[in-house]
Amino acid sequence: MATKNNSSNPALQTVVPEVVIQRLPLYVRVLSQFSNSGHDVISSEQLGQQLQMTPAQIRKDLSYFGRFGKQGRGYDIAMLERQLRTILGLDRTWNVAVIGMGRLGRAVVSYPGFAPEGFKIVSAFDSDDKIIGMDVSGLVVQSTASLAATVKKLDIKIGIVTVPIAHAQSVIDSLVKAGIKSILNYAPLSPQVPSGVMVRGVDPVLSLQSMTYYIR
Repeated sequence: MATKNNSSNPALQTVVPEVVIQRLPLYVRVLSQFSNSGHDVISSEQLGQQLQMTPAQIRKDLSYFGRFGKQGRGYDIAMLERQLRTILGLDRTWNVAVIGMGRLGRAVVSYPGFAPEGFKIVSAFDSDDKIIGMDVSGLVVQSTASLAATVKKLDIKIGIVTVPIAHAQSVIDSLVKAGIKSILNYAPLSPQVPSGVMVRGVDPVLSLQSMTYYIR
């Protein structure tokens, strides 16, 4: 899958491979780490060493979005990080809803790492009457029946699905119907969604299964 860059000139738009989009947050993370360590400039070689990538691949990835560095001088860290954050839409705050308040959902809502990166969890949902009304990290759990109304009221743009696999597709369908186009799915399921809706899966079992290839 690929997407187009956000150039204001349609004639200059280029198709950006999905794998490149997925690598951009990794670049931002490394740039932030180098900046916090007092560095002002970074080379493609240094980026490559951190991410186990070739300098040529890094230069190719960044070339989809413009010219950032100067040959022999490297990249201005602050400038590059700022521009990549803008490209990714990380220069603003995104309101997020979490659906499914079991152990995983409660852990996600309680995780402190989202807010500093611009992702504000503003609502939590469940279908279990025993859970609805509970306070989870300062959020009152709402019924999934109120999902669409809350999404509109709070301008929620991202949904995080932490329900069991048997309910994941129906919950994702409800998010799509409510107008959500970006979904992070923790259920071990490849959901069916319409064109224009992006679903990212988080499945630690798949990660473990790929890791055992190297230690078998």
